[in-house]
Amino acid sequence: MIHIAATRDIAACLRLRRTVFIEEQGVSEADEVDDKDAEAIHILATVDGVPMGSARLLLIGETGKIGRVCVLPAARGTGLGAQLMRAALEELRRQPGITRAKLGSQTHALGFYERLGFVAEGPVYNDAGIPHRDMVLVL
Repeated sequence: MIHIAATRDIAACLRLRRTVFIEEQGVSEADEVDDKDAEAIHILATVDGVPMGSARLLLIGETGKIGRVCVLPAARGTGLGAQLMRAALEELRRQPGITRAKLGSQTHALGFYERLGFVAEGPVYNDAGIPHRDMVLVL
């Protein structure tokens, strides 16, 4: 059974992010860990009670910034990532005054986010040694 919702279990989200970003993708801990987790809304996806994916939402003015989106390798290609993103967008729609979602997509994932309705804007840039591009979606 899949369950995706906002969570206070930040530790589970941090474990997922460590596995995907630091261990798998080689992002430095200094780039992955910041001081924004305490103010963020965390979305956790579990499959049969096991944490498999997460995302972090930051509310900045009228923008909901979606970041730190990750899914463990065992759950990739199952549709869990799209379900996680739809849950994140629904959470943003519930927040008063938030009119758009923004994220920085790794360039290899642009198509994934485009299928969810995001539109790329601006140039490709380097974030933690990985090429990214900003994407937006009007809510």
